[in-house]
Amino acid sequence: MKRFVAANWKMNGSLAANEALLRALVELPNEAEQVICPPAVYLAQVSELLAGTEVSVGIQNVDWHESGAFTGEVSAVMAKDLGCQYAIVGHSERRTLFGEDDAACCEKARATQSAGLTPIFCIGESKAERDAGKALDVVKRQLVAGLDGVSLQDLVLAYEPVWAIGTGDTASPEQAGEVHDYIRRELENMDKGLAQTVRILYGGSVKADNAASLFAMENIDGALVGGASLNAKEFSAICCA
Repeated sequence: MKRFVAANWKMNGSLAANEALLRALVELPNEAEQVICPPAVYLAQVSELLAGTEVSVGIQNVDWHESGAFTGEVSAVMAKDLGCQYAIVGHSERRTLFGEDDAACCEKARATQSAGLTPIFCIGESKAERDAGKALDVVKRQLVAGLDGVSLQDLVLAYEPVWAIGTGDTASPEQAGEVHDYIRRELENMDKGLAQTVRILYGGSVKADNAASLFAMENIDGALVGGASLNAKEFSAICCA
């Protein structure tokens, strides 16, 4: 299975910076399937710049409604119209900063698939939950509640321990590998036939110097990359790790 590396630019970028970054990126070596997820206001620009390349485009968040009186929101249908193939759903920042619970994440994942996009569905525990020995319990709850009615056929999962996002701390390959192995077993309980087709990414301070050791773990199929994705050479190195 080819490695899958998604770039989450978060709330960063400008028209000029985006163009420079992407023009540099497509000229650099790449051994993975790449997805770029810019802020929604730049989706049209990024889709145009990546047209004709093998790099896909994703949106960082969607509303589960198709349309309506939801000021400031963007639907999965709109994202598809702008050239997206993927949508990040349930990122820890959406859960913690914007109060999105498992039910909301499930609605978004369903809406994403209904629109013809593939969810990059994020799960992961906080530091307090890990310290209390509840990491696997939290992951199971998020999987069961968040994927209710969601097909495993068009799905990417991202395990992102909340304590490792943007902190510089990274789960050790062994810590991440343990959770990824657990996720794979839970997927087999859901649908044994499709469990092996779901790519499970690791997210949490992934950089060029730790990517290879993470990717060496059996069930780590790629990465969801934050800050490092804003540097073309760093992102390319992760994709080649």
